[in-house]
Amino acid sequence: MLAKRIIPCLDIKDGRTVKGVNFVNLRDAGDPVELGKLYSEKGADELVFLDITATHEKRKTLASLAKNIAKNLNIPFTIGGGIRSVEDVDVLLQSGADKISINSAAVRNPDLIGDLAKAFGSQFVVVAVDAKLIDGEWMVFLSGGRVKTEVRLFDWVKECQERGAGEILFTSMDHDGTKAGFANDPLAKISTELSIPIIASGGAGTMEHFYETFTEGKADAGLAASIFHFREMEIMDLKKYLSEKGVSVRR
Repeated sequence: MLAKRIIPCLDIKDGRTVKGVNFVNLRDAGDPVELGKLYSEKGADELVFLDITATHEKRKTLASLAKNIAKNLNIPFTIGGGIRSVEDVDVLLQSGADKISINSAAVRNPDLIGDLAKAFGSQFVVVAVDAKLIDGEWMVFLSGGRVKTEVRLFDWVKECQERGAGEILFTSMDHDGTKAGFANDPLAKISTELSIPIIASGGAGTMEHFYETFTEGKADAGLAASIFHFREMEIMDLKKYLSEKGVSVRR
């Protein structure tokens, strides 16, 4: 069995790491490069950096941020926010990013997934999907959770895989920032129906929540923000706990 990955996520707004609840009420959590460096030293397997204002304010993710991160890290990192073209990705990968994440642009232009996979390889393409349970149906949202679509979650993630996505980063907006646990039912359905890795996001609050998402949710990786940013949980303590519970993790 492949080792499960622990991934701190750094949401970036105006050059600072921020964290909110249900995608709103953001508070400052520090400098993203310094935090990333700390996590690299503390046992994180990977990092995800997302410019959450990029789609909202029509700004592109800065290549200089990727360069700065790459200079300070020795673990893989994914960067996303405002990516709309092969050219955008080329600049980021040349600047040191290991993978890129696309979200809103992929829904608006699904061909982008295939274009990126063809240009760089599926292993570089992470499709982030933000979804919310509406009248019993999981629906996809865009632009940092501000725009509801008529796209159904399970149909969309299957299409993403078919078009060449190498990984899915699924965030439950209902669980985001609540620290009440991951959305394991939809995660299990996605993980069962797809063959590519699934990253669970939204709701981590305890070590048990990670154990549950790896066992009940069948996720390949667990992503979290505030519990790591505000030092509520140490990554190596989490890995020790998971290992003792029989979950394979990188040490």
